[in-house]
Amino acid sequence: MLLIPAIDLKDGQCVRLKQGVMDDATVFSEDPVQVARHWRDQGARRLHLVDLNGAFAGKPKNLAVIRAILAEVGDDMPVQLGGGIRDLDTIERYLDMGLEYVIIGTAAVKTPGFLRDACDAFPGQVIVGLDAKDGMVAIDGWSKITSHNVIDLARRFEDYGVVSVIYTDIGRDGMMNGVNIDATVALARALKIPVIASGGLTNLDDVKKLVEVEGEGIEAAITGRAIYEGSIEFAAAQGLADELSGN
Repeated sequence: MLLIPAIDLKDGQCVRLKQGVMDDATVFSEDPVQVARHWRDQGARRLHLVDLNGAFAGKPKNLAVIRAILAEVGDDMPVQLGGGIRDLDTIERYLDMGLEYVIIGTAAVKTPGFLRDACDAFPGQVIVGLDAKDGMVAIDGWSKITSHNVIDLARRFEDYGVVSVIYTDIGRDGMMNGVNIDATVALARALKIPVIASGGLTNLDDVKKLVEVEGEGIEAAITGRAIYEGSIEFAAAQGLADELSGN
């Protein structure tokens, strides 16, 4: 079970949001490059970036700091990024900068043809991010709940060729009240590609619970607020996950 530290970027700073609300941001560092270096030194084997300004603007907004992070840690571990990715030129620019995976969220739901084109143009490098509440997909910074069932949509995108699905229970993200294990397992069982859990990871008990269902197709979990506020010590958590997984 891979634990993936998240660095959410807003105005060039490392922040965390509660339930996706931009006005409810906690600034954890004004130096995201140093934060990326820290997680690498703590043993992270992948890094998760989100361009929050980009997600709301529909185009990249934190390019300078993203480029600097990739220059610092991109040779040491794969980096994935979402937020504001709406066209193939943006994907190409990011991959040329050293990004390993792009994450397409709202644009995948609104313009599925774009997701299909991206999978065709950049095979093996496109992840889809699906955020859901009560099993229904949310878009536009979680401000709109659609009529799309998350499992049905994930199956369709699997057919397009996405390499994995990041699943976020938006009722739990940033709230420090545990991962929605049942919903994550249900999604993983419905797919052949791996699922990455996101939202709600709080303590080592959550890590243990995720490792217990790893065999269902859950390959990783993204962690944010817990590792910044200290309820999870990252190196210890990854060490526990490795031990329980037999790695």
